[in-house]
Amino acid sequence: MTHVTIIGTVTAKPETRDELQAVLSAQVAPTRAEPGCLNYDFHVDAVDPCCFVFYENWQTQADLDKHMAMPHLTPLLSQLDRLLARPVDIRALKMLSDMSGQT
Repeated sequence: MTHVTIIGTVTAKPETRDELQAVLSAQVAPTRAEPGCLNYDFHVDAVDPCCFVFYENWQTQADLDKHMAMPHLTPLLSQLDRLLARPVDIRALKMLSDMSGQT
């Protein structure tokens, strides 16, 4: 199965950390329910509590593109300059192994 994997890193300003975490947490359930979402995992850096990371796998690039246009992303996308210390970093990956749980 060929799929799309990305790691998205979002870094909060210290004064907006809790607000950003709430905004990002609210995206998890609706994103996991989207067609084509294989997994959408939300993390915080073990050392830097202002650094949040998403590990995502999508069935196709079209599914990821549709995700990026979903209305539940608006609370984040409409406030990027105010909430973030730096631009969102999205890194596309190519998986070399099978996905866990699949052969």
